[in-house]
Amino acid sequence: MSPRIRPRLVLAALGALALATGTQLATAGAAGASQAHAGAVQPDFSRACPVTLTVGQESCMVLKRTNVTPEVQPATAPKTFPTGYGYGPAQLQAAYNLAAAATADGKNSTVAVVDAYDDPTAASDLATYRTAAGLPAANFSKVNQNGLASPLPKKAPASDDWTLEESLDLDMVSAICPNCKIVLVEANNDSGNGLYKAENTAASLAGYVSNSWGGTEAASDTKLDTKYFDHPGIVITAAAGDGGYGVIYPATSPYVVAVGGTSLSKASNARGWTETVWGSSAGGEGTGSGCSVYEPKPTWQHDTGCSKRTDNDVAAVADPNTGVAVYDTTNGNGGWNQVGGTSASTPIIASVYALAGNAGTNPADDIYTHTGDLYDVTSGADGTCSPAYLCTAEVGYDGPTGWGTPNGISAFS
Repeated sequence: MSPRIRPRLVLAALGALALATGTQLATAGAAGASQAHAGAVQPDFSRACPVTLTVGQESCMVLKRTNVTPEVQPATAPKTFPTGYGYGPAQLQAAYNLAAAATADGKNSTVAVVDAYDDPTAASDLATYRTAAGLPAANFSKVNQNGLASPLPKKAPASDDWTLEESLDLDMVSAICPNCKIVLVEANNDSGNGLYKAENTAASLAGYVSNSWGGTEAASDTKLDTKYFDHPGIVITAAAGDGGYGVIYPATSPYVVAVGGTSLSKASNARGWTETVWGSSAGGEGTGSGCSVYEPKPTWQHDTGCSKRTDNDVAAVADPNTGVAVYDTTNGNGGWNQVGGTSASTPIIASVYALAGNAGTNPADDIYTHTGDLYDVTSGADGTCSPAYLCTAEVGYDGPTGWGTPNGISAFS
């Protein structure tokens, strides 16, 4: 396994943390990723939600590092962002060329995140994250699947820990779009149509909706598309999944932006960062990608190796070995954690759209018409397949990372 990262808090300004934290995590991430790619050892992370293979039940996509000890934010240092737990706002904004936009934009945008069950400490945990990161207080609200402040669902069980998912979603929106309003829409549970009802509620409350969950494809998905995901003018992002090559719903819907995942590390190049596909040609944990069995191909998608909808459209960091810092105190999560999964990349992309102020009829189409405004990811794989581009990075479009990762906001408007 990769070496255990020893957490420590440093009294430094947020901007000064960018290089130090990024360098430390790049080293740790490279060690963990290289071993995971070799397929010889067990990964040093666990799933917060169990994998479900039953149509009608959804899984959250957050992965938690198990060799990083959680730590509560010290009351004596509320404005100190920790090192040793993954990237924070400064690093993420730097990696994706978003610092200027994050300062100036998003004031008129609302991002909704759709999740299952209640996270009773969502507001306080979010406040801790934002204070530690030097971000302004959040304009935050929480509603049930019908859009009401009460009654809220029951708390997520520790065995199906959507509370960590909810904290991840809220923290990533905060990191990318500090000025955005945030709405957490909580479905009653992760079975049945509660999450889908919550989707319609989210679309009625926000211009940007993030879904860090998914499940098995089914022939009935096309009916769900028109009932729950067809919201012209609303940007809806959906996670590609964390099981390597293969697709999940609703990421396969032509009405959503399908978001894949990368491994992100500091580098001595002009950008200062480098990315590869999160995953391995041997398969296993990694970003999902591939060709839908049921969903029609969108008019704006022109790859020739898949006659149906191809995942993905775009990507961002998801590898838990080069993951992000998240603060969550429910279900024994203990405060600061290092996490990943396409649960991280999905709210990141929704929030980049919010910075750009996009309200187009087909938001994913913007990416396909601004491909030169993205960082092209050209190495790595999430499995073995034919044609190879569905699971292996290439110059230009490929399944795991779509057209690439954000380089500012131009590709999202």
